[in-house]
Amino acid sequence: MSIDIVIPVLNHLHYTKQCLEDLFANTGSPISVIVVNNGSEDGTAGYLASLSALTVIGNETNRGCAAAWNQGVKAGTSPWVVILNNDVLLPQGWLEGLLTYAEGSGADIVSPGMRGGACDYDVATYAVSYMKAMIPAARKGEAHGVCFMVRRSVFEKIGYFDENFRIGQYEDADFFRRARQAGYVLAITGRSFIHHFGSVTQNTLKNNKTTRPYEAENRAYFRKKWRLTWTKRFFLRQQLKLRNLIWRISEKTLYGYPLC
Repeated sequence: MSIDIVIPVLNHLHYTKQCLEDLFANTGSPISVIVVNNGSEDGTAGYLASLSALTVIGNETNRGCAAAWNQGVKAGTSPWVVILNNDVLLPQGWLEGLLTYAEGSGADIVSPGMRGGACDYDVATYAVSYMKAMIPAARKGEAHGVCFMVRRSVFEKIGYFDENFRIGQYEDADFFRRARQAGYVLAITGRSFIHHFGSVTQNTLKNNKTTRPYEAENRAYFRKKWRLTWTKRFFLRQQLKLRNLIWRISEKTLYGYPLC
């Protein structure tokens, strides 16, 4: 069974190379890789054209994260789709761990455990120890936008990513909310691990003074769409903070690592 892996990219060729090298070297399951190039101007297009083991969708301009994800999902046919950032490192077993957990638990959307920031440790060695210790660990009801695997049937039921979210931010949270509302099961599993450098593309865009304040616009649209008043947002934030704190403490106590 092949798995579609969709990766949107916008410049940052160094990270894209690292990601794809890890992907092909450390993924044992059959995969179909779809890279959506959102108007990169740093040599990314030429590099992608030199690779034969993937499908490239080229956009002349940056169509944004939601649109790129939708292009990639629609270009594939596999029963599972992985949405993946390009600023990640992928150790051996990362994809197999997601699939094993999903098939064993019946989950419909699954994200891996993760460490973020500068990579100042040996990822391969750490990942082996982490995934062995964290086999039982899972945060049910949660997923994250850095990497998540989705049953294709979920898209068929709730639709694709909402392209009213411009550039990036909140399209993942919106999709997860719609999935929960439709009764689908989400989880973050310790059976899989990746390293995330930390929203490299989004940080670059935010620092570009000529770009419209898309994050604020997306935030306002998200709040309006889900009717999130100040009071609702306050209680949701407090609930999430407490839940994450409890998760982290219990995970470190039981297994030696937090999931993320």
